Amino acid sequence: MKLTLVKGQEGRPPAKTYPEVAESPRFTCALGGAYAAALAVYGAVPILHSGSGCGMANAQGLTYASGLNSGGPQGTTVTPCSGLIEEHVVFGGEDKLRRLIDSTLRLMKGDLFVVISGCVPALIGDDVDSVVAEFRDRAPVIHVKTSGFVGNGFLGYNLFLDAVIDGLLQPRPVERRLVNLLGIVPNQNIFWKGELRTLKALLEGIGAKVNTVFSDFGSLGSLERIPAASLNLVFHPWAGLEAARKLEERFGTPFEALDFVPVGPRDTSEFLRLVARRLKLKSGKVEGFIAEEERYVYRFMEYLSEMFMIAMPHSFLGVVADSRTAISLIRYAANELGWNPELAVVTDDPPEWAREGIARRLAEGLQGPSVPRVLFQYDSHLIRQELRAQPLQVIFASSLEKYIAKTENEAHHLSVSYPTYDRLIVDRSYAGYRGGIAIMEDISHNFAGPS
Repeated sequence: MKLTLVKGQEGRPPAKTYPEVAESPRFTCALGGAYAAALAVYGAVPILHSGSGCGMANAQGLTYASGLNSGGPQGTTVTPCSGLIEEHVVFGGEDKLRRLIDSTLRLMKGDLFVVISGCVPALIGDDVDSVVAEFRDRAPVIHVKTSGFVGNGFLGYNLFLDAVIDGLLQPRPVERRLVNLLGIVPNQNIFWKGELRTLKALLEGIGAKVNTVFSDFGSLGSLERIPAASLNLVFHPWAGLEAARKLEERFGTPFEALDFVPVGPRDTSEFLRLVARRLKLKSGKVEGFIAEEERYVYRFMEYLSEMFMIAMPHSFLGVVADSRTAISLIRYAANELGWNPELAVVTDDPPEWAREGIARRLAEGLQGPSVPRVLFQYDSHLIRQELRAQPLQVIFASSLEKYIAKTENEAHHLSVSYPTYDRLIVDRSYAGYRGGIAIMEDISHNFAGPS
């Protein structure tokens, strides 16, 4: 994996160049992204065709690092794995995979079985597709090709959706007002469960029907329902976008690329009005719902406003997060809190074609006097160097920046991005109308009350 190094607006080069390595990068490999997606589908059983270390590294390095979560009933040491070793590199692992799938179907209860192949099968040329095809008369089985060297966990999410579209979906009658939610990447986005729950409630509040695909109890039925949607919503600048395009080509489903999850009343109301226009929902119901939600949230923000105006007025903010999270929080901080975003470090290593749009999104539509300097970087050492050079008062980042923020920046810190080890996150999120209040609650203990 080659590290992408981007100079800042002042032309300051990185402190040191590491051509093919990075210190504590902010994502897992493609196999981990597909593994997390499979675990997020209730009733799906992942089957790893890889070395044992691939599963264990992702179980602890992905799920646990995503707000101290476990992998669920089919995760961690429960996940079937072919456990490839040197012998299989020489003689191939197809027979072992065949026996593993057979035993998994006999021993484990599941609605969908997801074979996820890693680096070794790709290097030695195992015909995994043919082995998987042998079992399709016994159970729904799909294959996700996720050699770790092809990309990161966000790409693995894309590859999982691609395998679902190719191996599982069939045309279905379109359901009026039904939307699919794409681009919320399990575990790589640490608030993914709460975001899906919140977005579903918001959309249902204005009269839409929602297929979240992940986290709900719909399982295989939610996946098979994807082609029935009237509209696909993509909440990420690049993850999930290819799947939306493929669904449009294959099933004629239009999509809206939203780039980020709305946080706070301004962006949430704009989002709901956009969806309402696309779905042709009744404006009276939509505006009534928006008015009630805005009235509630602005009323409760009054309880926090004095503390923020006195203790943290016009704070200088730095964000270290994946592109989607960075956009969400920069917009909320600038447009609702009146803070000054100084630095946005984008850590998900987006493809080159997406970077200009991400940088533009981080700068456009901000109500304050400044726009952030945007860097695309995931090396923890180089990120630390950038933070030390900035006079920041608040840092929204991962838990890797927690002590750097305190000791080197003397800034208030809140873990909002992967990896996060210093807080438990179950279904909490910063999405929607009440998400802004949740941020204010979580950051305020740093500066409110006696120390």
